[in-house]
Amino acid sequence: FTSRSYTALVKSYGLKQEFITPYTPQQNGLVERMIRTLKEQCIHRHRFETLQHASRVIGDWIQFYNHQRPHQALDMKTPAQAFT
Repeated sequence: FTSRSYTALVKSYGLKQEFITPYTPQQNGLVERMIRTLKEQCIHRHRFETLQHASRVIGDWIQFYNHQRPHQALDMKTPAQAFT
């Protein structure tokens, strides 16, 4: 998650990277769960033709995940609703 290309992609979405505290598996579990959800609900359901196609589809899914998809852990609010 620290390569130049990944960091540039994150910045292009207007996001800021935050890293977990080293040696804290409790925090790592949150990240791992989000990545699993991304794979199950987005990546495994598409056959990407190009990097641009993958970037668009994943970007759209992240928008959906943060602004439309209710989260049980957030009392069925979206992250955008919960953190504003």
